[in-house]
Amino acid sequence: MEVPMRLSERVALVTGGTRGVGAGITRVFRDAGATVVTCARRPPEVPDPDFVACDVREPAEVAALVAGIVDRYGRLDVLVNNAGGAPSVPVSEASPRFHAKVVELNLLAPLLVSQEVNRVMQEQPGGGAIVMVSSVSGRRPSPGTAGYGAAKAGLDSLTGSLAVEWAPKVRVNALAVGPVRTELSDLHFPDLAAVAKTVPLGRLAEPEDVGHCALFLASPLASYVSGATLLVHGGGEWPAFYTAQSDQGAR
Repeated sequence: MEVPMRLSERVALVTGGTRGVGAGITRVFRDAGATVVTCARRPPEVPDPDFVACDVREPAEVAALVAGIVDRYGRLDVLVNNAGGAPSVPVSEASPRFHAKVVELNLLAPLLVSQEVNRVMQEQPGGGAIVMVSSVSGRRPSPGTAGYGAAKAGLDSLTGSLAVEWAPKVRVNALAVGPVRTELSDLHFPDLAAVAKTVPLGRLAEPEDVGHCALFLASPLASYVSGATLLVHGGGEWPAFYTAQSDQGAR
């Protein structure tokens, strides 16, 4: 029997789903048949009837967001915790408040939203699926964004813990995402072509690449996958020794 990678008649929430990676995830999920509610602090440039303004760091706003989705649709099947990010600031120049805000957005907010959504999913016959959008920065040194990398490492750990605590009703998985080409890429990677050369697959990810992987983890195809972190990084980075040998051979 074929199990399709579809989300027909499912209701999903994508935090930070109005631009960049989040917008790509939203497009993929909608193409797969899901009803997708997006949230962010600011409304999208193109009006979306399923957008709700919400600061995912604020418990009252998150509670109202989830309650509103359930009131409107009667269910909530998938959560994608995508909202996050951080500007590049050397640790020696960053204030304690800066790091607190970075950790709050990239670790504590996904935990807060997941807690609220889990309460709904545990009462549903079919449970639900939660996908955390993490980063390769949580698995390697992250100079310039050290607090962000540490928060994403925490998110990977959180994924495994929640997968155990909330089973069998709720599956929890994560995506460790590498560089992605978005409308904000230039802020982090002034030379996108040079960055693409460091990736074995020879290009940066597109937002839809991340969306397809999130769709897999949310779909029936991943019904026996929980507590996992899927690497979405195009093969990672060329090892330094390999690059050094290649440079010597080119001379």
